[in-house]
Amino acid sequence: MSDQIDRYIADQSPAKGEELRDLHRRILAISPDAELWFLDGRNDAGKVVSNPNIGYGSQTLSYAAGDSRAFYKIGLSANTSGISVYVVGPKDKTYLSETYGSRLGKAKITGYCIRFRSVNDVDLGVLEEVVADAMGPRSAGASS
Repeated sequence: MSDQIDRYIADQSPAKGEELRDLHRRILAISPDAELWFLDGRNDAGKVVSNPNIGYGSQTLSYAAGDSRAFYKIGLSANTSGISVYVVGPKDKTYLSETYGSRLGKAKITGYCIRFRSVNDVDLGVLEEVVADAMGPRSAGASS
């Protein structure tokens, strides 16, 4: 797993790779025993459906149809305009923006994603709070 993660980070531009490496270290410092995931962005049929991403932690996601599956709690991904941090299973769709939006800096926040051009655009202390919160116990459809 760490070989795939290291290759993914190394395949980025030098500047973006260094920022991903720094965020990867920060997330592991917050949750050193977190399970690591690497998703290459392909679905079961091999079709590219998303950007590759690194996942941290583990939780069980339950769906309305009654199925469930294991998935990560935090995802980290490079994209064409910068970096995305995915928070899987937030309490509700407005939780991230209401809780962290005013303090985070220049980032676009959706129900589960924080997207920014560079780590220089966001308050890394607040981003670390997001990670620590997400890596803790969950409610509202997700459980550890």
